[in-house]
Amino acid sequence: MPTFNQLIRHGREEKRRTNRTRASDQCPQKQGICLRVLTRTPKKPNSALRKIAKVRLSNQQHIFAHIPGEGHNSQEHPIVLVRGGRVKDSPGVKSHCIRGVKDLLGIPDRRRGRSKYGAERPSSK
Repeated sequence: MPTFNQLIRHGREEKRRTNRTRASDQCPQKQGICLRVLTRTPKKPNSALRKIAKVRLSNQQHIFAHIPGEGHNSQEHPIVLVRGGRVKDSPGVKSHCIRGVKDLLGIPDRRRGRSKYGAERPSSK
């Protein structure tokens, strides 16, 4: 025989999913200022030093953004443009800095995938 509490259907609220794009205000890119540039190691099976910047966006929110590519010129307080896209093996990093825009330089002498890294077209000599 079920008890009275078992007969009453208890209302359960569905878990609210956190919004991954809440810092961007639904914008494709946001401008921000690097507060700190640091390196972090990725999650378990991978091993590297991921270059990460703590950025204060123009809407006063603080996020961690990944700096893609080999080498960068970013120190404290340069202005960067940030796009979405998480880094799967770095917890809490849900955006990328865009290379070759504002104060973050592109990668020189890069021949493949140049548009992703702000590289100029190599001169054909």
